[in-house]
Amino acid sequence: MEVVKMTGVTKFFGKQQVLQNVALTVSEGEIVGLLGPSGAGKSTMIMIILGMLRGDKGTVRVFNQPMPNRKLLNKIGYMAQSDALYEQLSGKENLAFFAELKGISRHERGETISHVATIVGLTDQLEKRVKDYSGGMKRRLSLAIAMLGNPALLVLDEPTVGIDPILSQSIWKELRRLQKQGTAILITTHIMAEAELVDRVALLRDGWVIANDTPSRLMTRYHANSIEAVFMKAEVK
Repeated sequence: MEVVKMTGVTKFFGKQQVLQNVALTVSEGEIVGLLGPSGAGKSTMIMIILGMLRGDKGTVRVFNQPMPNRKLLNKIGYMAQSDALYEQLSGKENLAFFAELKGISRHERGETISHVATIVGLTDQLEKRVKDYSGGMKRRLSLAIAMLGNPALLVLDEPTVGIDPILSQSIWKELRRLQKQGTAILITTHIMAEAELVDRVALLRDGWVIANDTPSRLMTRYHANSIEAVFMKAEVK
């Protein structure tokens, strides 16, 4: 089942066109990578999918419902590019607050918080105030919040920026577990190596989706041995 379906989406900011006739789908149990340089339009696509922005043309449906739709938000886990955390609260208090917002029952909350904190390597730091966290720790807390409650759709905007390679492996292991449960996952990145870990990659350049397929098929089509090489070849066509 298609969890996300964008069709013909175009977006302007003033006279600047940032998305041009974009089409994208994300299905149940699928990890789709949205790859492109800064300014390509990745975050704008994410905000339109989540209903935080409206496209000027085209349609967006999530769980087969037109967006924006506030009723769907409890089924979506979202990690933004900029951390939106309560700095005066501890990491644990932030997690508890967002768990309550997501409707996670009080008796399940402790186990849920412990699970996501373990994934992102923050178990020993939960009692600290967030204002004393490093930038990387804040990113990890934001990711833990997005994973609360096993959302049916997980949208992650540059989740591994500032995270060390060992922890990144742990995060990808958890994404695979969620995928097996049927979670649809959309992840934006400019890290070319990560794009080879997804089921399907959409290459975005100047607001256009210039290629959209499995990493292996893209590498075969463009006679390339990496997604980075695919991106360079697709860009000039």
